[in-house]
Amino acid sequence: MIIIMKMQAAPDDVDAVVTRVEKEGFRTHLSKGEEVTIIGVIGDERRLDQGAISRMNGVDRVVPVLRPFKLASRDFKPNDTVIQINGHAIGGQKVIVMAGPCSVESYNQVKETAVAVREAGAHLLRGGAFKPRTSPYSFQGMGEAGLKILAQVREETGLHIVTEVMSPDQVELVAKYADVLQIGTRNMQNYALLNAVGQTNMPVLLKRGMMSTIEELLMSAEYIMSNGNHKVILCERGIRTFEKYTRNTLDINAVPVLKELTHLPVVVDPSHATGRWTLVKSVSKAAVAAGADGLIIEVHPNPAEATSDGEQSLKPKRFMELMTELRLVAEAVGRSL
Repeated sequence: MIIIMKMQAAPDDVDAVVTRVEKEGFRTHLSKGEEVTIIGVIGDERRLDQGAISRMNGVDRVVPVLRPFKLASRDFKPNDTVIQINGHAIGGQKVIVMAGPCSVESYNQVKETAVAVREAGAHLLRGGAFKPRTSPYSFQGMGEAGLKILAQVREETGLHIVTEVMSPDQVELVAKYADVLQIGTRNMQNYALLNAVGQTNMPVLLKRGMMSTIEELLMSAEYIMSNGNHKVILCERGIRTFEKYTRNTLDINAVPVLKELTHLPVVVDPSHATGRWTLVKSVSKAAVAAGADGLIIEVHPNPAEATSDGEQSLKPKRFMELMTELRLVAEAVGRSL
């Protein structure tokens, strides 16, 4: 439920409504726009006397939020959420690019990649220290040693880190080194993990499950936000369909749909969506044109020798070419890179 205050409502009126609602055992979330303040009410709204609230000073109207996702709903917070990471605003006018290798393999590999993507204009460094793989015999990541490499390269290049956390017991460790906690597609509905990252104050990049609906993605975001962490970035990374030519099928519709439904930033992962480096450039440009707030792209200095996902990784030179072309697309839709 949301309580919409009148344009001329005094701060004391807003405070009185918040106090009344919280006294009834509800949590509140304030969204202050240029003209109107909206009070989001979190809890079983059936227990609240909506008529009494609507008669309080400064209240314009009380509106039920019918969607199952409340905190993530644009009804709840009409203005876009903008998440600041090292001076970069995800969800703002600029399109933010996160780039780097799928897996951390060595210091030299990460450092070479980081320097290259930084020179090309990337804003954040992505890299996996823990890797969930389909086969138990595939490379599973370097663990804490990989996190230490990422942290060292951050100090040397200034690029802040996006890296995956796979279980609740890893959250404290990964948070010690990372700047953005990534929830991978296989863990989108790992509710214990969502609750755990929700109890941090760190930005969370939440990837859509490979067979999940848009509403299920938003409900997973709701788990994180219900624990107090509203710094959630949604990621469309392709879903599984009957098409076999690409690794997944990028749901480009999800970008504008999510922008309608939620105030949270939306990024696209063209690497996992296609599984083929030859398609990454076109899909990246399509995502920006569709309204994505950012991209997360795999880059590797020698994809042929990558321990994971080499076939979808761009070489640094190709990544630089992509960034040049992306600037033109961003400008065409009124944004920058």
